[in-house]
Formats: sequence, structure tokens, C-alpha cells
Amino acid sequence: MKFIETIKNIWKIEELRNKLGMTILFILIYRFGSFIVLPGINPEALTALKQQTSSGLMSLLDMFSGGAFSNASIFALGIMPYISASIVVQLLTIAIPYFQKMQREGESGRNKINRITRYLTVAILLFQGPSYLVNLKVQMLHAGSVMPEGLWFSISSTLILCAGSMFVMWLGERMTDRGIGNGISMLIMIGIIARFPAAIMQEFISRTTDAAGGLVMFLAEIVILLVVIAFSILLVQGTRRVPVQYAKRMVGNKQYGGVRQYIPLKVNAAGVMPIIFAQAIMMVPIMFAGFNTDGVSGFMQAFMNNTGFWYNFVFAILIIVFTYFYTAITVNPTQMAEQMKLNNGFIPGVKPGKKTAEYLDVIMSRITLPGSFFLALVAIMPAFARVFGITNEFAQFYGGTSLLILVGVVLDTLQQIESYLLNHRYDGLMESGRIKGRSGSMAAY
Repeated sequence: MKFIETIKNIWKIEELRNKLGMTILFILIYRFGSFIVLPGINPEALTALKQQTSSGLMSLLDMFSGGAFSNASIFALGIMPYISASIVVQLLTIAIPYFQKMQREGESGRNKINRITRYLTVAILLFQGPSYLVNLKVQMLHAGSVMPEGLWFSISSTLILCAGSMFVMWLGERMTDRGIGNGISMLIMIGIIARFPAAIMQEFISRTTDAAGGLVMFLAEIVILLVVIAFSILLVQGTRRVPVQYAKRMVGNKQYGGVRQYIPLKVNAAGVMPIIFAQAIMMVPIMFAGFNTDGVSGFMQAFMNNTGFWYNFVFAILIIVFTYFYTAITVNPTQMAEQMKLNNGFIPGVKPGKKTAEYLDVIMSRITLPGSFFLALVAIMPAFARVFGITNEFAQFYGGTSLLILVGVVLDTLQQIESYLLNHRYDGLMESGRIKGRSGSMAAY
């Protein structure tokens, strides 16, 4: 079988075998840590917290942490504070000249930006840690239990939560360096996948016992889910090819150029980043509320209901805006035009240089518009799934951040594995052609 032969080829490549082994080891460490409860907390008294995170925006927060949030784990705050800090720093590189200068300094500048991001992550964690403990105390009271009192417990638990999130960030970076794929993206994906078996089992039980439709409706939901996954893959891989003609030139007695190639401009060059950006912003209200949704009403309540109109409307608008923003900072038409000019390349009918940059910019703007709308549509599809009676846990896999992260990270990881196989003269993973990731090696984060 093709699959068995591919596994054997992967095992023959020592470097790839070691990277896969390290990736699995890091994943096991992460999953083990998500079940280590904070010192002094009774795991049996977390029933109210688990109920709180079973629906709404809190369920997304719990999903991104791989269930660590509802387990009151040392990894409860997960990787989202680091992502939030990264978003803030990336916005600063657009608005503040000091950060723009650091970005142009190459490797040293990136190291400075990474250091600032880590400091900001710690600051966010020091704010979120006490908020999480306040919410945990309220939920434990609902369950008829009490949390240890005292300043020392609050300080030590906050420090443990901060250290846990920083360790997860470090684990993701080590996975990127020594494993396969982007480590932080992989950890988010593992957290999402960990929820899938329970979600599909809950939906099956719901359809065969309580909800209408029975087994036929459940099978129809699976078919629709597969269609949505296929659509998401097309969204991730979709490109428009721009023809580039390379002029003939002579070097000694040899002739170079004179051939036509194509620049693949991605319909969704930003990948899943706009959804992650938008999701992080949509979680701001619940963070200011101290993760506690009890007693919150009005404006704040509207933006904590992830199935409501205003939440999804603002969420979709933010995704469209961030798609253009992230495309602008990742795709540089001017640089592409200069590279073509240096290699004696030109787009037929367009003058090299400035005109070529303007042409590429117009093309990117045109294909980014439908790409951003489709991305926003996929992102808010879980809300439509809930309208048709699908359970909240299973509805999260009908689109949104979870599905696109799964599709994007899996494609990027498979693309890296295929590159190793092809470089060692083995057959690739697919007979129909090479796997396309979101944008080369770019990962979700």
C-alpha cells in the first residue's frame, strides 16, 4: 500500500525520524501538563468551571488551551497571552518608527522584537492570572467548595500560571527548532483535536436520543463537515497565477532566460492569522470581566455570546480588515517587482519597476477581497451550525478558528514532510501533485 510505503520511507530518513520523535515528545509533555491542577485546588470541585466552559466564548478559550482552562491546570492560560502580545507588537511595527527601524535591522532587530514580545506577554499574564483565580473562586463556590484564601496563595498561583504559559511558549519554540512544523501552531492544533472525540460522541448521543433527525441527521452533518473541510482546503490553497516572461541573455557562449514562468499569488495570503487576530480582540471583553460571565449584561454580554448577531458581525468585519492588514505586511509587491527586474523578468504588457509593483498590488487587492469574505464566512459558520441544533462543541469544527487552524497546520506539516521525502529522492505523500501549504513555510503562528 502507498501509505505503508510512505511510512517506511519516512522512517528511513534519520533527520525526519528524529524530528517526528521530538515533536511527539513535546506534544506528550504539553498534554500531560494540561492535567496538572494548581496546588491547593480540589479537582472534584471544578464541575461548575467545566460547565462554564462548555458553551459560549469560554468554550473557545478552553479549546485553545487544550482543556487546561477548565482543568484549572498550570497551563490554564495557554498560549493566547503570547499571541495577544505578538499582535500588539506587530501593530506597533506599523505605527511606530522605532519598531519599524528594529524590523529592518535583520536578525538583531527580530531578537529585540521577540524580547519585547516576551516582556509584554509576562505583563498580560500578570493581569490575567489574578482574573482567572477570581473566576475560579466564584465557580468553586457555585460547586459548593472553597478555594484556599490568603495573599500567598494568590501570588504563588499567579506565578505558577505565568510560568506555565511561558513554558508552553518555550515548548512551542523548541518544537519549531527541533521538531516538524510550527510549534505554537502545533500546540494549538493539538488542543483543538483533543476536544474532537468527545464533541463527535456528544453530537451522536444527542442526535440518537434527544434531538430530531436521528442517525440520518448525524450522517448528514458528517457529510456537510467534510464539504466544509474541502472548502477550507481550497481557501487555504487557492492561487491566481501571474505570467512572468524572462528575457534572453548571453553569458559567455550560453543563453539564459527566454522562458515564461508564473508567480502564484494566493487568494488567502494571510492564512489563518486574520482569524487569530480577530479572535484575540473578541476575547478582550471577557478578559476585562475577569473571565466571569455571571452578572454581565448589555454591551459586554453581546460580545460574549459567540452565537449572537453582533459578535459574529464584528468578528467578520475584523477578519476582513485583518486579512488586508496581514496581506500588506507579508506580500511586498515592490520587492517582487525589483526581484523580477534584477533577473530580467517582466510581466507581458506591463513596464518593469514601479508599474509592475502597482500591477501586482492591484491584483493582490482584487483577489484578497473575495478571499477575505470567504474567510469571514468560514469563521462564522459555527454560529449557523448552532442555529440548526448542532451541539456547541461539535459546531466549533464547522468552521471558525478551529477548523482553519487544523487545515492550515496539517497542510504545512505535511508539506515539510513531503519536502524531506522529495529531497531524499522518495515519492511524495500525494500522487496527484505536491502539497501546498498556506504560504510556503508560514504557519498559523
